Order: sequence, then structure tokens, then C-alpha cells
Amino acid sequence: MAFRCVVGGSRAAREALARQIAEADGLRVVDQPPVWRWSFQRDILPSPVDGSHVVWLPDLHLAFLTGQTPGTRLVLTQSTYQLQRWLDWLEARPGVTVVAHASRSLLARSAAEAFGRRGPWARIDLMELDGEDEDSAEDAISSDTPAGALRAAFERGSPEHRLDASARAAALDATNPAIHLAAASANMELQELASAQAAIEQALALARDWEAPWFEYGKLWLRADDLEQAAERFAEAARLMPSFSAALSNLGAALAETDRPEEAVDALQRALRYDPEGYSVLNNLGVICRESGRLDEAVEAALQVVRLAPEFVFGHYNLGHALFLQGRFEASRDAYAEGQARDPRKNAVQAGRLAVARVAAGDARTGAAELVALASALPTEARKQLLDEAEATLDALARIPGSRADVTDALETIRGLKNRKAGLDPS
Repeated sequence: MAFRCVVGGSRAAREALARQIAEADGLRVVDQPPVWRWSFQRDILPSPVDGSHVVWLPDLHLAFLTGQTPGTRLVLTQSTYQLQRWLDWLEARPGVTVVAHASRSLLARSAAEAFGRRGPWARIDLMELDGEDEDSAEDAISSDTPAGALRAAFERGSPEHRLDASARAAALDATNPAIHLAAASANMELQELASAQAAIEQALALARDWEAPWFEYGKLWLRADDLEQAAERFAEAARLMPSFSAALSNLGAALAETDRPEEAVDALQRALRYDPEGYSVLNNLGVICRESGRLDEAVEAALQVVRLAPEFVFGHYNLGHALFLQGRFEASRDAYAEGQARDPRKNAVQAGRLAVARVAAGDARTGAAELVALASALPTEARKQLLDEAEATLDALARIPGSRADVTDALETIRGLKNRKAGLDPS
């Protein structure tokens, strides 16, 4: 199996190199419909072709649209889903090669995961040319056609614009399940969940054996805060497409929230098979393992997270939490400190945990002073949460046989502070 993509340089330069690669073995080169249509049709893969050949995909960056509100992006516009479908198709066709090219900067905007080697990108051979410009074939896409208007709406329009374009496209092509999914996604942006559900049901009536509507249905139930229903839909999407890492990852998160940790761990581990660089998947796995008492696995997952994504501050915080529960207090302190150093918001809860870790690691004076300073700067409810957690943790540490006296001193400092804030006599 081979999927090669040339990025960088001018469009002419990458087109020339990609053509050279495509034609090198003398195989027949098969042109495909434009990639920008992928977001609004179910079938994007070639019809069965016997023998060895090359599939040609120019301007791959046009396939992935980014105009939607964060968190609502239609799955059909995302590279990790669409390109995994191609890899699954290629898996059964060892004689077929895909050759693509893309603008590096435009691909970085529409599919930044390409350069993080996320999901299917880990198995795609990126060939980079020096230099870069943003020239592409986008100007050739006419917004006067229904498909072009729909693309423009999902790339640059408002949610209302997307909904209107989806409705007009559906009126012309009511049997296209992808257009109903586009309407559902636009409705979700507008928090019109009943209308979104009706659109998804229309898509399912046309394509019940397609994983994409089930995935969007799972997203809808997450928005409705019904995790049981969400888990069922994500599970069906993963059943229909076992390599669908996003479905598996969302399934794992939903199962964890419905107190099914073993099933959640299994789903996340399956997601990692298809997204081995998925630090967010690893982070969720680590949290679930930690909450289940599987601390060695939690630490290992968190270590992988901070290696893959050192700027992801909660990777450091979750590593600190797992190490603390193992009794590795100095390492825990260092992990929390690394998270705070990288955290532009200086999360107060995590700062409190760093202070407690300092106490546990042997610097009780500094830790207690940091807790006092933090508490004085917080509003009442946040201060109470901080001090209650610190008191509970320090009390548990003080009860360990052989505990240092300064841990007890720090505990008494926190109790005294709580009493003063509550207007009580510390005696």
C-alpha cells in the first residue's frame, strides 16, 4: 500500500514532481473527481479497477474545510476521517498507489494533523519541497453551482449561510445523505438540536450502513448531554468502520463518563491502533486508568502525552497527579511545575496541587505559603474548593506512619486559614 503526497513549493513544482512519481512505474494514472467535492458526497473512493494503477489527487488541501464553529466541524470535512477511508480501501488493493499534492501552508490550516502525523497521516508519505506559496486551484471552483455554493458556505460563511446552502442543495439532491449531514451540522452550530436530529435521521434513512451519520449522531447526543445515547451511536460508527479512530476515542470518553471504565479503555486502545500519535486519546486513557487505580498504565500514558505534545499543559498535570498517587512526590512536583510553567492561565486548581506536592516532597514551608497566597487571590467558592482539596490530601499524608512533622504543620496552617475565612475561632 502506498499513499504519497507532495507538499510545498509552487503549485507547478509540486504538480511536476507528483506527476513524475505517478508516472515513474509506467502504470495507468486514473484521474479522480475534484477532492473539494468529498465533503458533500458519500462515495469518494474509485470504482473497482482491476490490476495495478495510480490514483491521482491534486490539490488535496481543498478537501478539508475549516469554516465552522470550533467543536462542530462536520466529519466529512476532516482529513483524519476521509484519508483513513482511503487507507482502508488501499489495504485491500496492494497494486494501487495514490499520489497527491497540496500547498503546505493551506494544508497546515485545513489539516494541521498532517504535520503532527496524526491518524492516517502516520502512514502517508509526505514529500516536502523547499519554499512555499499559497497558490491553489480554488479560484476554479464556481460558487454558482449548488456544490460550489455549499463548499463556499462551509469554508467561509456563517452557520446561517451553511444552513441555507444545505437546504437549497437538499432541494436539488434529496437522495444525497451527505447533504443532509451538512444540514445537521449547521443546525448543531445553531444549537437547533431537534432539526439536526431530523436531518441525521434523513441521512440514515438513505445510508444506514454508513458510519458518518452515526458519528454525527453521537456528537448530537453529546451536545444534548445524553452520554448513553452518544456511546451507542459512536459504537455503531466504530462497528461500521473499525479503523475510525475519532469514533473510538469519543466512544471511550462517553463510556468513561457512564462508569464503564474497562470498555472505555478497550475503545481508546483500539483508537490508538489507528492514531498512534494521538496525545488526546492517550490523555483520556491515562485519566481513566488513574481513576481505575491502574497507576502504572496512567503514568506510562501521561509520559507519552508529554513526549508527543509538550505544550499540552494537562498532560503534565495528569502526569503529576498519577505520580502523586504512586507516592513519587518529587517527580509529581516537577511534573506539576512543568505544567504551570507552560500554562498561560496558571490554572489555580493545578497550582494548588503543585503546592501540596511541594509539601509532600519535603518543602512544606514553600508549599503552605503558596496555598495561602493562592487562597487569598480566589473568589469564595474557588477558594473553598482549593482549601478543601488541600486539607483532605494533607490529612491523608499526615496519617501515613512516619509522616514528617512539617506536613502536619502545613495541614494546621490550611485548617487555620479555612477557619479564619469562615469567621470561626481557630481554637
